[in-house]
Formats: sequence, structure tokens, C-alpha cells
Amino acid sequence: MIGAGLAGCEAALVLSRMGIEVDLFEARPHRMTPAHKTSSPAELVCSNSFKSDQLPSAHGLLKAELAALDSPLLDAAKRCAVPAGSALAVDRELFSETIDNLLREEKHIEIIRQELSNPPDGYEFCIIAAGPLASESLTNWLAETFSSSSLNFYDAIAPIVSADSIDRSTVFSASRWEDGDGDYLNCPFTEEEYRIFYDALREADQVVARQFEDQKFFEACLPVEVVAGRGYEALAFGTLKPVGLVDPRTAKRPFAVCQLRKENIAGESYNMVGFQTRLTIPEQKRVFRLIPGLAGAEFMRYGSIHRNTYLDSPRILSEDLSFRSRPSLFLSGQICGSEGYSESVATGHMAALSLAAKMSGYTFTPPPAETALGSLLRHVTGSKEKVFTPSNIHFGLFPPLENAKRGRLGKKDKKEALCRRALDKINEWKKDHSFSHNQSLCAE
Repeated sequence: MIGAGLAGCEAALVLSRMGIEVDLFEARPHRMTPAHKTSSPAELVCSNSFKSDQLPSAHGLLKAELAALDSPLLDAAKRCAVPAGSALAVDRELFSETIDNLLREEKHIEIIRQELSNPPDGYEFCIIAAGPLASESLTNWLAETFSSSSLNFYDAIAPIVSADSIDRSTVFSASRWEDGDGDYLNCPFTEEEYRIFYDALREADQVVARQFEDQKFFEACLPVEVVAGRGYEALAFGTLKPVGLVDPRTAKRPFAVCQLRKENIAGESYNMVGFQTRLTIPEQKRVFRLIPGLAGAEFMRYGSIHRNTYLDSPRILSEDLSFRSRPSLFLSGQICGSEGYSESVATGHMAALSLAAKMSGYTFTPPPAETALGSLLRHVTGSKEKVFTPSNIHFGLFPPLENAKRGRLGKKDKKEALCRRALDKINEWKKDHSFSHNQSLCAE
């Protein structure tokens, strides 16, 4: 196993619990990445949120399917959860510590701190789960070996502010549409405050990309200044949308709202939701302190950007996540073109089951396309896009409902129907498959 990120840790734990010996290689701390701060396994370098944990959302459905398959990392995430409304957010330090303990407790896993430039000799099978910040030498080996150019885009990291530096007389606690217990702190803008902030953001200095960095941003994780560049109201209808929120001081909906989410269980720090950025540090201090309630903000972590590398997976992978030209080698995690924490866990879990099946002499049958797991795998391994782009899970990846049902349903009812269909399918798939190393992982 190459890489102790979310996908690699999930795959290692799944395989170990099936009695399969796993050597888990991790380059950190010998070679750190531009985004990682520690050498801990499963370090969350962007948000601390795994997105929605509720149905009928695509993210909630993916988690429900992973739970049905007894995902080790999903279980750990739930045990490390912090209040975040309908989202599954975790105390990131506790989460990494929990995963580290799980790995060390497994007698079939050995953690090896060593950077690899290619799959090591002497192994029957290998899963590459090196993540979007894989070393240049490893990504070059992948590109050269499979005649597929490595592509790159950027995720931008949001700042974290100290809880005691937030002006509590200005912000208010609430979740949208009152669907939670006030898990978010909300910084309300008047229209004039929004205009001042917007103008400052548009004029702010940004970190200059290095010459080799061709900036291709993932649409769901755009830097806040890139969103602002799309028009004056783009933030007010996007990152700073005030819908479902009422300022108790005015009893009215604010013109715009910056939401802050707890970063840890103790509530000592808050993440600026949607404020991933490439502004310089001095400009982050100047501009973000214009947000109501953050005039005295102490930044515990500044926003930053880093390159994410992924492969043109549909051209080189089989449906079981193995390389077509090297069936004993598998790819999982964001480097294969899945985008998001839960999605990385999902591809790691699927790669592990696929490898175990092949080790037992069987062909792995992926979950049906109607499931979140199946639709995600089919995007990664079978996308028909002319230029392949990474994707997180969303209902657009799913086959449509039957015509008879589709025409009669409203938006929410349609999502509920998609979720019911998916859960029925994943439970059928689980019943028809065996999950032990000594038995088939393909359909009986």
C-alpha cells in the first residue's frame, strides 16, 4: 500500500480485517508535502468536514452505503465528530490519532516510513493511494509507465480562526432553516459592509503561481476570490448566501453571511466555511478582518493553495480500479479522480475488496450503477468526458429513475427515491457477495 491518507488507511484496514498482510508505505515525515503539517495517517489538510451525513443527499447516501459495508474510517469519523448541523465534521487531530491507533492495533499491518518512486518489488499486489500530492517521481513513473499524462488542478485551504477572537456581540449561532442546534456561528453583512469587503477582496494581492503550475480549479472548491471575480453578487448567492438564516438582532435575513464551523470538539477554533483562498498572508489579515465579527480575528491557520495531481483514469483503469496493462496494480483516492474525503474512503474500500477478490482468483463485480459507490466508480473508470475531470459524489452521476416514477416526483421526492433505490441495491449487492478472504467477492 503506497500512501497513508484516507484511501490508503481505509484499504489497509479492510484488507487486514480479512486476514491479508499489508505493508503500508508513507513518505512523511521524510518527505513532507506543501499542505501536510504532520506525519500522522489520514491527516485532513483542507476542511474538517466529510460533507452531509443526512439523506436524501448524495453525500449522505455515500456514507450510508459505506456504513452498510462496515467502513473503518467512517466509523472512526463518527466517533470523532464535532457539531456541524447536518454535516459530518470531525476533530481532525483526534481523527488522525484514532486512525493511527487502529492501524497499530492491526496485527496484519506494518507501517513503513519510506518514500517510494514506484511500486516496490517482491509484492504480489499493490494499491497506489498516494493522494493528490503524490511525489513528482511517483507521478512521473505513473505517467511514463501508462502513457497517460498527469493532470493537475488546485484545492485551496480555508483559514481557521481562534474562537476567543470572534466578536460574539456581532455574530449569531444558527443552522440554516433551523435544521440544527445552532452549530454554526454566522457573521452577518449589511449591503454596505458587503460592498466594502467585496471591493477589498477584488483588489487583494494573491500568491503568484509557480511557472510550472497550470491552474485548474475544482468547481466545488473554488478560492473565494475566484468566486468574487465572477460578479458582484456571486458571493452573496454562493459562499456567503444568507438563505435560511435570520439575524436575531434585526429579525431579518442579512444581505450576506459568512459561516464559521467548529474545528474541534472543544470549540476552541472555527473554520471559515468556503473561504479557501490563495491571498497572501498580509492580505488575508486585512481583508478577512473586514468580515463582521472578525475585526480582531486571530488566525490559527491561514488559507493556502497546493497542487493536486490526478490521472486520466478512464483511459487506464479497469472497472475494478486495477490498471488494464498491470492487473495486479490498483489506484485509489483523489489521485484516481475522486474528489472529497468520503469519496477517497470509498475508492480505498472498493480497491481493497477488488484486490482481495483477485487474490482469491475471482473477478470483482462493482456495486450497481444505481448506488453511490457504483456511480462513483463508473465515473472514475468509465467517464465519457472528452477531458476527464475529478468529481465528488452527486446525483448527476446516477442513472435516472424509471420514467413512470420520474415524471410524478418533485425534487425532494426524487432524491428520496434515488436513495431508496440505492440502499436497496447496495444491500442486495452485499447479500450476493462474500467479504472474507477465503471466499468469493464476486456474485455467487
